[in-house]
Amino acid sequence: MLELTPEIRNAARALIIRQDRILLLRKEGGGRAERFALPGGAQDPGESLTDALNRECIEEIGTEVDAAELVHIADFIKLRDTQPPTRRHVVDFLFRCTVPDYYLPRNGERPDKHQVEVLWVDLAVLEQMPLFPQYLSSCIPKLGDANRNLYLGKFDDHAAPQEH
Repeated sequence: MLELTPEIRNAARALIIRQDRILLLRKEGGGRAERFALPGGAQDPGESLTDALNRECIEEIGTEVDAAELVHIADFIKLRDTQPPTRRHVVDFLFRCTVPDYYLPRNGERPDKHQVEVLWVDLAVLEQMPLFPQYLSSCIPKLGDANRNLYLGKFDDHAAPQEH
């Protein structure tokens, strides 16, 4: 049986869209199939969410971002790559961001553990891609919806929302 670690972890994620393309990390390994994720990661104690977002983006994609707007918050139960397997409760804060006009996709100096590359992906093919966490597949297409919810609810690694 999987254990849930007692700590809740905040994570800030960058939703970067330019000319109908989204900036994603391609990941492999860790006992999982190829998957794609937004840049960003865990907030350190004493760090603001936007400072955490910029630190993580410098590490993962090699540039700072301009965090323009908080677009979603979601509770997420993440399967961790530990022995024995455990799960961690993560609160994801998704910010609509921009990168400098001259930015070209590249790994930063300290990429995520399973990060292979950074790339622009056409929004039109996003629904066919394995996104991690999976709830991103349902929320990213609804970003233009004026009635979208800021709080998305609680999600498990491979499941639909559990509660709102």
